[in-house]
Amino acid sequence: MATTEAAPMDEKAKRMRDLLSSFYTPDPSISTTTSSISTSFDNINGPSFDADQYMDLMIKKSNLDVLLQRHVQMAAEIKNLDTDLQMLVYENYNKFISATDTIKRMKSNIFGMEGNMDQLLHKIMSVQSRSDGVNTSLFEKREHIEKLHRTRNLLRKVQFIYDLPARLQKCIKSEAYGDAVRFYTGAMPILKVYGDSSFKDCRRASEEAIEIIIKNLQTKLFSDSESIQARAEAAVLLKQLDVPIDSLKDKLLEKLEQSLDGLQINPEEASKLAEHNDSSKDEESNNEGPAKIHEDAVRGFSEAMRAYREIFPDSEERLFKLARALTTTHFENMELYIRKRVSAADFLGIFRIIWEDVVLMDEVLPEAALSDLSAEAAQVTLKQFVARTFSHLQQDISDTILKFDINQKEVVDGEVLKVVLEASGKAVLQGTADIFQDFRQLLDENTGIFVKMNDLLIGWIQKGFQDFFRSLESHFLVLSGKTSSSNETEGVTEGKSSEKIHAGLILVLAQLSVVIEQKVIPRIAEEITASFSGGNSQAFIPGELCRVFHAASEKLLQHYIDTRTQKISNVLRKRFKTPNWVKHKEPREVHMYVDMLLQQLEEVGKEVKQILPQGTFRKHKRSDSNGSNTTTSSRSTTLHSDKMARSNSQRARSQLFETHLAKLFKQKVEIFTKVEFTQESVVTTTVKLCLKSLQEYVRLQTFNRSGFQQIQLDIQFLKAPLKETVEDEAAIDFLLDEVIVAASERCLDVTPLEPPILDKLIQAKLAKSKDHNNHNTASS
Repeated sequence: MATTEAAPMDEKAKRMRDLLSSFYTPDPSISTTTSSISTSFDNINGPSFDADQYMDLMIKKSNLDVLLQRHVQMAAEIKNLDTDLQMLVYENYNKFISATDTIKRMKSNIFGMEGNMDQLLHKIMSVQSRSDGVNTSLFEKREHIEKLHRTRNLLRKVQFIYDLPARLQKCIKSEAYGDAVRFYTGAMPILKVYGDSSFKDCRRASEEAIEIIIKNLQTKLFSDSESIQARAEAAVLLKQLDVPIDSLKDKLLEKLEQSLDGLQINPEEASKLAEHNDSSKDEESNNEGPAKIHEDAVRGFSEAMRAYREIFPDSEERLFKLARALTTTHFENMELYIRKRVSAADFLGIFRIIWEDVVLMDEVLPEAALSDLSAEAAQVTLKQFVARTFSHLQQDISDTILKFDINQKEVVDGEVLKVVLEASGKAVLQGTADIFQDFRQLLDENTGIFVKMNDLLIGWIQKGFQDFFRSLESHFLVLSGKTSSSNETEGVTEGKSSEKIHAGLILVLAQLSVVIEQKVIPRIAEEITASFSGGNSQAFIPGELCRVFHAASEKLLQHYIDTRTQKISNVLRKRFKTPNWVKHKEPREVHMYVDMLLQQLEEVGKEVKQILPQGTFRKHKRSDSNGSNTTTSSRSTTLHSDKMARSNSQRARSQLFETHLAKLFKQKVEIFTKVEFTQESVVTTTVKLCLKSLQEYVRLQTFNRSGFQQIQLDIQFLKAPLKETVEDEAAIDFLLDEVIVAASERCLDVTPLEPPILDKLIQAKLAKSKDHNNHNTASS
């Protein structure tokens, strides 16, 4: 069907439509669907909307349900538009009423204003006319005053030029060279223009004074007694006077470089500097202590670098080099300073001074990157301080152990080993507590660079404890002589070599290792977990350290037993190598080496009594051992009865052969068991080793009948005191019998002593020993 053009809208309808269109603009966020017919057709609010075309398309494209739905929607929209239009009319009506009221008030206020404005205009015209009259009357006088003022200023300038030489002389006398240069440069424009005519004498006198000032400034520039800041000011003044100082640049920078020596922190005075730096916080600002003097010197150095940088722009690289050199030297001297014992407070005091110097120089020369350089050097220095702290702690522990001059009489009569153990244990516990306190101060430091290094510091502390205990374990082994050190000086401490260390000290080291394993390491692990956890690594492994010291304690305890056994073995070796056993005389008494053996064992007992705890003491009788009562006793009884009955040596050897056959079928006695950290275990093991050595020395000799009887007598005498000392009587009986068997095997004529004779000699020895002990008691 043909479309007809829409009738033109009247002006009122068009204006109303525009108003509604501007007020109810469509939401730009709502996009058309893909099923829309055309953007210009379905946009009812659009300027090109055609209702007839829209209806035709809707009828063609949509069914009845869609048309009804669209009808309902449009009816609702029309109703809403009507409501909104009504509200818009009401709002505009209220605005029209308010505007009408405002216009009425304006009319009432403007009433009578026209007359006031005319009156105001009249007064303004009167004021203007009077002002013009005043200006006209004062014009000539004002011109005269301005002329006199210009003349006065000119006279002042002239007077200043005439007074310039005298002013310069006063400045020379008072050394106010800055004022002199300011006066002269201010007068230079006039002197350049009129210096050859009107002010010729003044110019000549001024130039002579300036020459003196230049000489004085140059003298100050190269004077060693002047401060760096004064030299820099002199250089600035010379440049203001147009004096060519570029040729002096090298000399000036060399002077600045030489001044670095006076700015360095001397390691010998570092503690005093740190002390004054801490105390100056509570003192007045005019404190002139070493820390304040150093700060002023560095501040002057920084200002000199600032001035030289402005004077010599091409000298920046050299100034950067000087600043880096001073920073590097500070940290190098710091490393020298911490080689000796330094507390954390002193270390932080010096570190703050260095960091303040870096901040001062970094403000002047930020391009020198002093902060980065200082951060790297600070990490190295702090790491070395942590390592030095652990090194000093190890030295303290070593000194505590070795400071006691231990001799045998003190060990026997007193409790010196117990004192050494208590002192060394206290040194370990208190020393670790002290360094924990120092390390807390480092972590609590709020200097920016320390805050950045907290994680690194925690890692160094953890690793430091791990390395410290490993080093301490190695040091214990070196001190005891168990191992040798790669450094020859480690084996000698305070003039004592590992070979001369008392055996009791080895026992102290063994028990001290137990204390470290059971008390010190767990306490440190708790402290690290509470206050020093985190960091970049978990380097402290308490379980590993406990295993290390557990093994070290066992090694040291065994080394103590070996050392004591070796000393006794030397006595036994001399005893059996000295006489000719083939020509030995009949035994008269128990040999003196038995007394020496018992004395050595008594010393061992007294040493372990001071250090080690008592164990569950249960003497092992012969009946406690498997088969030892039947086999060994029968062997000894058979040996004794057979040897008494047979005097023929051939039959004796035959009987020994039978004894060897019996040994093959008897049950073995367990001789050597694991050494425990108890008094009884250590003494028993030592006795067993000594008897084993005695057996070996016996096997190396050849005895006649008297020699065999001497061995029989000595061994019989040893049985009673040894059984009272040890906890395993069965093993001791077995070893003593083994010595007799070994002697019989090496004897040319095996004829034992008669029991009555044997008992008589033993009783005589006991009586003699008793009298000797009574005499010693009475004399003491």
